[in-house]
Amino acid sequence: MGALDGRVAIVTGAGDGIGCGIAHAFVAEGARVVVAELNEETGRAVAKELGDAALFQPVDVSDREQVEAMVQATLDAWGTIDILVNNAWGGGRLSRVENKEDALFERGFGVGFYGPMWAMRTAFPTMKANGYGRIVNLCSLNGVNAHIGTAEYNSAKEALRSLTRTVAREWAQYGITANALCPAAKSAAFRRVMAEHPEMADVVDQHNPMGRIGDPLTDIAPVVVFLAGEGSRYLTGNTLFADGGSHINGSAWAPELPE
Repeated sequence: MGALDGRVAIVTGAGDGIGCGIAHAFVAEGARVVVAELNEETGRAVAKELGDAALFQPVDVSDREQVEAMVQATLDAWGTIDILVNNAWGGGRLSRVENKEDALFERGFGVGFYGPMWAMRTAFPTMKANGYGRIVNLCSLNGVNAHIGTAEYNSAKEALRSLTRTVAREWAQYGITANALCPAAKSAAFRRVMAEHPEMADVVDQHNPMGRIGDPLTDIAPVVVFLAGEGSRYLTGNTLFADGGSHINGSAWAPELPE
């Protein structure tokens, strides 16, 4: 018996990194998972790895119609939706606020705020009817600690964190929980930033209280499994930090950016 036996989940951005780790952990615990991913190659590969318990669904979460189609595809395939994990992120560029184009903020909010909001609203009627729902929104220490260079990301994630709390308050009466998780993990976005700023690679590990940045599958996914299961039924509206303690005193994040 797995912790998520019989449950149906959507995981956005499941083609790599944290989303991929969550999808694998969910299937291992008995869930069926929609691998919702913009990159068709990686999304199909992950769904193939997971076998009959997974379904690939192409989606750009900044497009409302595609998000709604993602939820409908889940209902068509498996008749319900119990768990929604809003993990997808794309775009962004390390630069100072005064040098950022409006398009970066528009894309950031499209992927990081509007996409999750549309997904939650579209999944809500089914969760309400079932009297059960688990929503986990991946937010970020970048927003909580106001890391430099990532204003579009910070802002979108903090807006999502606020929305998560409001959803938790409004939907608690229907048996739906909503929580925000701020991870520190070697995700696809993390690897890309480290490649662009190699001077930071050792610093971020050294300044983590546990001495390392987490693994998506073994460090982050188990926390999401808990939030997605029955054991978290009385926990909602919270922000959890799966970060090796980085949030305690603020993690080091100071790339060298031109003025």
